[in-house]
Amino acid sequence: MKEWNLKGKKALVTGGTKVIGLAIVEQFLELGAEVLFTSRNQTNIDRITEDLGGRGFISGQRADMSIHEDRLSILHTFKNEWGQLDILVKKAGINIRKSATNYTEVEYLKVLQVNLIGLFDLTRNLFPYLEKAKSSTVVNIASVAGTVDVNSGAPYGMAKGGLLQMTRSLAVEWARAGVRVNSVSPWYTKTPLIEPVLTNDEKMQKIINRTPMRRIAEPHEMASVVSFLAMDHSSYMTGQNVNVDGGMLATGLYSE
Repeated sequence: MKEWNLKGKKALVTGGTKVIGLAIVEQFLELGAEVLFTSRNQTNIDRITEDLGGRGFISGQRADMSIHEDRLSILHTFKNEWGQLDILVKKAGINIRKSATNYTEVEYLKVLQVNLIGLFDLTRNLFPYLEKAKSSTVVNIASVAGTVDVNSGAPYGMAKGGLLQMTRSLAVEWARAGVRVNSVSPWYTKTPLIEPVLTNDEKMQKIINRTPMRRIAEPHEMASVVSFLAMDHSSYMTGQNVNVDGGMLATGLYSE
């Protein structure tokens, strides 16, 4: 029987220094993977590398997914150093919350570029390294905002909806090459980004009322689903989206 670990696997995690991305990096290291992670902030890269260096092989690289040259630098790393890629997790993302008519063109294009277009470009260019691994997996971190409106702003929901379709399309296109592609869609998770919500009793109660499990998620609960999708134990899963939402999408109305 296959063991529940990622030993011998080479993993790339984009956006690996913030809460959910960091939890994924930590779990991958615990499971025995070699991890390369990216961030737009070199200070965060240095801190995480130092903090987690004793847990296994870890390396950080500064990269902004919206910048073509930064994406090329990741490709150079695989061409010159890693050679193959077993696991690709795309967590990098941004959001600007506004009503549709209040966005500037620069703002909504930035959200789409970071959350969708740049990730598509990176993924397709990493395909030769995924294919070389024989049995590899891509995990896109989407959002329930890609399925229903959760007041996240239209460009963010559009990008995440596009990421879900990218998951399905690439899963079909790359199946015979031995590359699986799945996605994970979180609902509200305890991160600094939602601190304004956590401290606003009215907003928090609305979220709880929509969530049958009556709480928001912890980062490690997202990371655990990603880890399963990265393992060979999920070897017959591709083209799927896993909603990790406490039951939110399963109910039309929930309030107590």
